[in-house]
Amino acid sequence: MSQTATALRANQTAMTVLLGVSMAHLLNDAMQSVVPAVFPIFQEQLQLSFVQIGWVAFTLNITASVLQPLIGIYTDRRPIPILLPLGMVFTLLGMIGLAVAPSYGFLLLAAALIGVGSSVLHPESSRVAHLAAGRGKGFAQSVFQVGGNAGQALAPLMVAFVISPRGQYGFLWFTLLAAIGIVIQYRISRWYREQTSAAAVAKRKASTSAAAPKRFSKSFIAFVLGILIMMLFSKFVYLASMTGYYAFYFMDTYKLPLERAQLALFALQFAGMVGTFLGGPLADRFGRQRIIWFSILGTAPFSLLLPYAGPTGSILLCMAIGLILMSGFSVIIVYAQELLPGHVGTIAGLFFGLSFGLAGLGSVVMGWLMDTHSVELMVKVCAFLPLLGLFALFLPKDSKIMGKQT
Repeated sequence: MSQTATALRANQTAMTVLLGVSMAHLLNDAMQSVVPAVFPIFQEQLQLSFVQIGWVAFTLNITASVLQPLIGIYTDRRPIPILLPLGMVFTLLGMIGLAVAPSYGFLLLAAALIGVGSSVLHPESSRVAHLAAGRGKGFAQSVFQVGGNAGQALAPLMVAFVISPRGQYGFLWFTLLAAIGIVIQYRISRWYREQTSAAAVAKRKASTSAAAPKRFSKSFIAFVLGILIMMLFSKFVYLASMTGYYAFYFMDTYKLPLERAQLALFALQFAGMVGTFLGGPLADRFGRQRIIWFSILGTAPFSLLLPYAGPTGSILLCMAIGLILMSGFSVIIVYAQELLPGHVGTIAGLFFGLSFGLAGLGSVVMGWLMDTHSVELMVKVCAFLPLLGLFALFLPKDSKIMGKQT
């Protein structure tokens, strides 16, 4: 009976930890997503060009892009629990920097600090979720991912009701979120440290080495990963065009204030949260390859209509875009992990890193396009990006990827 009670307490603790890392993901992504959402404020107060705004987005994303896979690879071998609260400390410093940034250079530094904080959170918190999951790895990944999407969905509302009325100093309110995140991550790190004792690490390394034989040729792996990276490019560059620049288009086209533009972005992100949660179960039912191509290509009809819709229609289209487009990211990660079993942390770090890096590079190009041509042209060009989902039809069927595991 005591063993049953002990097991029940362990399960309750693991669920608490899982909800904790999901909440930390929510706080991190909310703070990170606020930055591109307030580009119009920075442009006005610091007199920035669109290219300069693009470099802010690039700095924010490239720090996470470069560091994330490196942290994932290193902590696969040697977990560092203290990184969890330390990552939130970097985000806290970044929020303070955004609130008091007197110049463009200071703004870039603040964005870099937030990117560093994000680069720590994603691979390490993903690993904690994996440890807390027990046998329900898919469920744990969904809970963790939904936390991040919820944070992204809340960001436009935070901009509309917290930052817009107060201007740049409104970022000081987000230091409270960072402080809460530090407390949550510190408590989780204590549990994480217990789970990474010498015996547990040795056992996990043994099971990992036994479960990761080379199953496919290098050329086959490169082909599949190339298509998956193309899907990431389509998804995250398009999302960067929406979260970073669609507010400019909305205000210019419909002559409406920033707060109304943020409602369209909230619809996009909230629907994306729902899509993320549904993507895994749908992939289990209909196949991962099918959900991947549908999540990208299925977005195209709505993205192509968006530049020609009215203010109300744009909100409805943003809901459809978010629901479909964001349903595929977790499926892409799982598909890649099945292609390369035994490299869970490395794949997570690589794909999260690529998502930020591609979004950052895309932001610079889009800023140049807006400076040299117009916001309207940029929105219309980016609307074609989901058509790249056609290439996902060349992905191997699930049976080929999973069949070699047996």
